[in-house]
Parts: sequence; C-alpha cells; structure tokens
Amino acid sequence: MNEPKIETVAPVRHSLADVFSRVTLTQLTLAVLVAVFVWQWLAAHQDINAMREQLAKKIAEMDGSNKANSMLLAKTQEDTRELAAKLTLLETRYAESQGQRAALEALYNDLSSSRDETALAEVEQSLLIANQQLQLSANVKAALIAMQTADARLQRMGRPALNGLRKAIAQDMDKLRALPNVDAAGLSFQLDTLIAATDALPLNYQQRSSGAAAPVAANNNEGVWQKLWREIWQEVRQLVRIQNTGKIELPLLPPDQEFFLRENLKLRLLLARMDLLSHDEVAFKQEIHTVQEWLRTYFDVQSGSGMTMLENLKKLGSANINIELPDITASLTQVRNYRISREPKADIGLRAKVAR
Repeated sequence: MNEPKIETVAPVRHSLADVFSRVTLTQLTLAVLVAVFVWQWLAAHQDINAMREQLAKKIAEMDGSNKANSMLLAKTQEDTRELAAKLTLLETRYAESQGQRAALEALYNDLSSSRDETALAEVEQSLLIANQQLQLSANVKAALIAMQTADARLQRMGRPALNGLRKAIAQDMDKLRALPNVDAAGLSFQLDTLIAATDALPLNYQQRSSGAAAPVAANNNEGVWQKLWREIWQEVRQLVRIQNTGKIELPLLPPDQEFFLRENLKLRLLLARMDLLSHDEVAFKQEIHTVQEWLRTYFDVQSGSGMTMLENLKKLGSANINIELPDITASLTQVRNYRISREPKADIGLRAKVAR
C-alpha cells in the first residue's frame, strides 16, 4: 500500500515546484518595474530640486540688482546734492563780487571829483575784476584783458607820475603771459559734444543681439519638402553656437537702469567740466578715467560711436590743465594806495565808513 502513495505524492511535488518557479519570475519582473519607477521618480525629484535652486538663484540675483539700483540712485542723489552745494557757493561768491562791484561803482561815483580820481577808480576796478576772475574761475584770459584795460586807461592819462603804476601792472601781465595756454573753451566744447553723444551709444547686449544670425527669408515658390528642409536646417543651426565663455557677459539692462547709466555718465562728464573750469587736473583726469572704464564695461566700444568717444576721451585725459596761478595783487595794492594818498582826509574817513 506504500507504493501507490509514493506515486500519488511525486506529481504533486513537481507541480508545486513549477508554480513556485513561475511566481518567482513574476515577482522578479515586478521588482524590476518597481525599481525603474523608483529611479524615474528620484530623477524627476532631483530635476524639480534643481529647478527650485535655479529659481532661488534668479530671485537672489534680482534682489541684488534692485539693491544695486538703490545704491546707484543714492549715489546720484548725493552727487546732485554736492553739485547743488557747489553751485550755491559759486552763486554766493558771484553775488558777493557783484555786490562789491556795485558798492565800488557807487563809491567811486560819489567820491570822484576830478578826472584823475575817476580814472584811478576805473583802473582799480579793472584790477579788482582781474583778481576776481583769476581767483574765482582761474580765467587767465579775462584777467589779462582787464589788466590791459587798466594799463590803457593809465596810458591815456599821460601822467609821468603814473609810470610806476604802469610798471607794476606790466610785471603782473608778464606773469599771466608766462602761464601755459589752456584752451578751456575748446575742451569744454568737446565735453559738451561727448555729453550729447551719450544717448546714442550702443550697449554691449545690443551689439550681441544685433550680431545674432538672422533667419533665412522664406521663398513663396518653394515646395512643401523644401520648406520643411529649410525649417529643419534653421533649427539645427540654432543647436550649436560658438561663444567666448571666458568673457564675463553683462545681463540685459532694463530701460530704467539704462537711463540711470547714461545719466550717470553725463554727470561724470559734467563733473569733469567743472574740474576743467577750476583747473583741478587730478580730479579732471580721474573723472575722464572713470568714464573710460564705464564705456569699456557697459557700452560697445567696437562700434563707430564708441571708438570715437574713447579716442576723444583719451585726448582729453592727456591734456594739461593744471595752472599755478600767480599773485597779481601787487599792482592792485599799489594803485589803491596811490589813489588813497591823493584823497582828502575827510573823503578817506567817508570811504572807510562806507566800506564797513
């Protein structure tokens, strides 16, 4: 009876082994599918994290740009306040000089009782104007003209006693003639030309965008296959772009930043013109150098207008505007002392009272 049992159990064990082998293969397939799904989910999750990091970086860059704009605006306002303060100071000095001139004219009209006294007053006024032109605005040409006017007035008087005064004036005029000739008007005109040309200067990113390859114009007579081939070829050309990655490219500037950039460039040129009028060579060359650096950094210096502006700035930077102004108060003091010595004592006391 044991033999039939053995024959019955053997087929059962064989069928269970087959079922087990099939179940193992199915589980292996499911495990592979689950692994592939998990790998794709992890890859997608990493891509999402990378996109989040890029988005956070872009937001940080935008915040930095906004802070830079705020700093640039604050710097512009500070420079504007400094210019306003300098302008107020110049207006105050000019008003003082005008007041002194008006007071002198009134004083001379009231106290001049003779032709000689009137002439001496005019000579003193001309020498005073010469000193003011030299001290306030370093205008050597205007000072020399005023002194020549004073000397011509003394010459028309024809008095031998005035030869000493003419000699002192001639010595001061020789000091002015010995100064180097600085064409301040011509340099100022060049700066005005550069300021006017600032709005037309192309920026770096404008040059890059204009240099991009233009798409091929479509032909109305081409067939369907030709049109398809042309579009495919344009897409393939856009896949490869040769670019110098070693050069730091500036981001695109929005219109408001571009406006402030050009206005600050004009402001630097205006500061250079003020330094030119005051003959401050160190500050003048520093402003010219700053403008050159801004041009090379933000603007397309390979364009015609950019190259022209750089060349003009180079010429301006090499100009010598430093003048060591001489002391020309000796002739004014001598003329003033001579005129006071000729006045009566009562007139001298009245003049001192009006001066106070």
